[in-house]
Amino acid sequence: MRLDFERTDPALLDAVIDLCRRFQDAGGRCYIVGGSTRDALLGEPVQDFDLEVFGLDGGRVAAVLSERYVVDEVGESFGILKVRELAIDVALPRRESKTAPGHRGFAITTDPHLSIEEATARRDFTINAMLYDPLEDRLLDPFGGRADLDKRKLRHTSPAFSEDPLRVLRGMQLVARYELESAPETLDLCSQLDGSELARERVFEEWRKLLLLGRKISSGLDFLRTVGWLADHPELEALIGCEQDPEWHPEGDVWFHTLMVLDAYAVDRTGDDWEDLVVGFACLCHDLGKPSTTQRLDGRLRSRGHEAAGEKPTRSFMARLSSQQALVEEIVPLVLHHLKPRQLQQAEASDAAIRRLARKVKRIDRLARVAQADERGRPPLTWENGTAPDWLLERAAALDVEDRSPQPLVQGRHLIERGLEPGPDFGPLLDRCFEAQLDGAFTSLEEGRTFLDAVLRETGEGP
Repeated sequence: MRLDFERTDPALLDAVIDLCRRFQDAGGRCYIVGGSTRDALLGEPVQDFDLEVFGLDGGRVAAVLSERYVVDEVGESFGILKVRELAIDVALPRRESKTAPGHRGFAITTDPHLSIEEATARRDFTINAMLYDPLEDRLLDPFGGRADLDKRKLRHTSPAFSEDPLRVLRGMQLVARYELESAPETLDLCSQLDGSELARERVFEEWRKLLLLGRKISSGLDFLRTVGWLADHPELEALIGCEQDPEWHPEGDVWFHTLMVLDAYAVDRTGDDWEDLVVGFACLCHDLGKPSTTQRLDGRLRSRGHEAAGEKPTRSFMARLSSQQALVEEIVPLVLHHLKPRQLQQAEASDAAIRRLARKVKRIDRLARVAQADERGRPPLTWENGTAPDWLLERAAALDVEDRSPQPLVQGRHLIERGLEPGPDFGPLLDRCFEAQLDGAFTSLEEGRTFLDAVLRETGEGP
């Protein structure tokens, strides 16, 4: 039962086979393990390989690797070696025992003679607890992961699962990536775990995978809700039961709408991780302002001002996930202006309004993607080409601000060229020139200089 590596880089696969032979020649046995085996069984491309070597101690494993490859030993204390310049990690079988709270509270000892069953029992889910021997074309599956994968079942491997609460978030992103149904006993165990002590960077990595790899993101978030972990994210929990006007949102409350928006976003990911991450988080957060603004007016549900009200909960939600302030500053403008495409289209907005919007959101193509997902996330209403996001993209492309923010053509050095001394007067002059540029008064530096000269003559400071 040869695994499917058709979509895997042949050079990377050749290196894996070479390593397996080298370890075998040295008296050991090397297996492809974890997500690498899982993805190959599904016919997915394997981007990086996890190998596990039995029968050889750490020094011998390092020596075999070093015969041909450069090895980074940053993970050696955990029984992990990384092959430099290749997406290959090599591990030794190990025992882990919980000694203290937190993800560092483990005593880890490597044991090259550990049994397959004991080595795999420490893995999180059965679908990640399979080993494949590529030299003998043999799958080792002590916990029934293959059957669970065929049935699209998420099931934890052993009671050791509860020693690391991060595995709940792994379950979240795996459910979304592979559209899995969770075993009741696994849901029950997850609901008993507390993730409050998890390191922020570890939590962020699971959310990153959810947004960048999830096929049905709604399933992952529903998993989180089912096991009670939305309580750690009150900004999201507040969306549940927040009603919307049925004419505009026949799909239901803001929580369900957000799930549908994220599924729509997942269909149109670009493959640029940074751009997809910014847009994905913006889709997740775009309506966080509704719970605090929704009220019934004249018999209808309204959420006036929810865009601006969304900034605070977006920042608080993101602060618990990441210290990447640059990421937050890219997301917030999209939340603040996610209704602008429709508003500007309805107002038949000027070129100046489009340029000013581009300045605020930095990239209009991002905003169009959020607005597009927002429109598609209202089943049974359907989205058609030619609506507000397309209109905005077309207008922005014509003005060359589709994927960039307008930058001022006239700068301080141009004032100095005209004999002005740097000082407090520079700011108002440069602002006036930039506002005129946004209004379309000029579109080139030469025209900008001409405009600047006219301004200086008007103020009596020009030649």
